Amino acid sequence: MVQNQADLLRAARAAGRKVAAIGGGTGLSTLLLGLKEYTDNITAIVTVTDDGGGSGVLRDEYGMLPPGDIRNCLLALANTSASMNELLNYRFPEGSLKGQSFGNLFLLALNGVCGSFQTAVARMNDFLAVTGQVLPVTTSDVSLYAEFEDGKRVVGETSITKAKKQTSLMIQKVGLEPGGARALPEVIQAIEEADLIIMGPGSLYTSIIPNLLVDGVAQAIQQSEALKIYILNIMTQDGETEGYSAADHLQALLNHGGRADICLYNTDRAPRRLLEKYAGESARQLWPDTAAFRRMGVELTGESILSLDPNLVRHDPLRLAFAVMKTAARRAPRQGVLGEYDELMLRQEG
Repeated sequence: MVQNQADLLRAARAAGRKVAAIGGGTGLSTLLLGLKEYTDNITAIVTVTDDGGGSGVLRDEYGMLPPGDIRNCLLALANTSASMNELLNYRFPEGSLKGQSFGNLFLLALNGVCGSFQTAVARMNDFLAVTGQVLPVTTSDVSLYAEFEDGKRVVGETSITKAKKQTSLMIQKVGLEPGGARALPEVIQAIEEADLIIMGPGSLYTSIIPNLLVDGVAQAIQQSEALKIYILNIMTQDGETEGYSAADHLQALLNHGGRADICLYNTDRAPRRLLEKYAGESARQLWPDTAAFRRMGVELTGESILSLDPNLVRHDPLRLAFAVMKTAARRAPRQGVLGEYDELMLRQEG
């Protein structure tokens, strides 16, 4: 009986929803950790505009696309040992490699062996036996720019964050330069074939929106009949969205070509100690205004999805994925055996 149940769960995951998850950084990898418990059919579409930290160093010195966000998402979907994950996440503590992760260097080596970043990422997918696939949104070498409310234009993610902190001015628009970067054909195909498109959680202007700026991505999302869920961040972010309301986050997404049928948000209040810590970074917890979202034509769905991490305010991977799949089952139920599989998976976690 136990074996039959295990076989049934494997079959349910194999027939799970086709998900296109769009973002970057720790937000997307957190979502992916939970999603792979529900479906094998995941495509993570990851931004390539990072120019800070170890990724920025490799980008400057070797001319490769930034590997950090890709690495995080690959490891989130990996089906390898904990020791392997620990190795790939290892950061060198000193010397010329100080702060650099072994996973980034592994991708750098694959990039050299394979001759292209796209092929290197594909080989890493195979090497780590990931659930689904991880794709860079484009292989074009692009930088993010932001236009502030005073008309000033700043280029580069780290420079944008620095300028935002120094001036406290609102970001009016972000874009890519040079323009004309095209999405990988596999990215467009994944969006077109998806029955669930998820944007977020993650940094609004530097993880989620940059994907929408690549030619073909926003258009594919807009034309898709898939259920579209935007996962609202739990907190505002220093250097990006301080002073923003929940509705401001959604409006910025829509202004840059995003679409959403539902906004999923956290209903748990973060501990006072952590809120005081984040207040020092000009960050506060977000609480959506139902009327504002209704005016934008987006349904609000609140769930208890806060992690119990004592040091950080973040989403819990499993509870977040359960909330996403429960919402999908309610708003876009599948029929027949596929619907039965969905109910089975939700009962396992519920």
